[in-house]
Amino acid sequence: MQYQILKEPMAVLEVQMNAGEKITAESGAMVYIKGDIEIKTRTREGGLLKKLKVTALGGESFFVNDYIAKDNASIGLTGPPLGDIIRIEVTASSGYVVQSGSYVASTPGVLLDTQWQGFSKGLFGSEFFMLKATGQGDLFLNAYGGIIEKRLEQGERLLLDNYHLVAFSEVATYRVIKVGGMKTTILGGEGLATEVTGPGTVYFQTKNIREFIDMLGISQRTETTSGSRVSFGGFRIG
Repeated sequence: MQYQILKEPMAVLEVQMNAGEKITAESGAMVYIKGDIEIKTRTREGGLLKKLKVTALGGESFFVNDYIAKDNASIGLTGPPLGDIIRIEVTASSGYVVQSGSYVASTPGVLLDTQWQGFSKGLFGSEFFMLKATGQGDLFLNAYGGIIEKRLEQGERLLLDNYHLVAFSEVATYRVIKVGGMKTTILGGEGLATEVTGPGTVYFQTKNIREFIDMLGISQRTETTSGSRVSFGGFRIG
């Protein structure tokens, strides 16, 4: 299996597969297919509760598609965010905590689950949920704007606005803190931030989805009796 990322920053992931090879993608990620590829739609791995957690809390689809090459073939995949696509290698010793909504595709062996401890309401609030990628294989993520990688040595710290965070190594430690006081939060546009401490790798996006929504003048609340929130790229706004 080979891949290339086309047309940055409005990126498309092109995967070239030999007969019998498979890649799993988020529902709706397919752009094009060249050659003979079988498509199998299924629910995510794990029990019903685990699937519902990823769907309801992670902002991801309940279903995914497996694309299986019947001969030498290629497929184009992308996600909703307007920005870069990157590949992250997941190993048995190096999983990742990933922004929900950034997932595009993964090779067999990569498992997604809600990072239930530490990323529940009360840490990130009700707006922000993360996924946990474990196992072994390639993970492809899409984010708003460019994606920048920072490697942290033992004890090094990086403080990130939550709306810029894309992913970080599971082995790193983290804590969520408030940036500034009430006046700063209201007038300065700052709020919760994540402090990641190495060793590990951190990926962040150059654009802030909440600022993008504000720029477009989109209402941050849906007018429904149930009080549903608007969800953009994995962020629950409202």
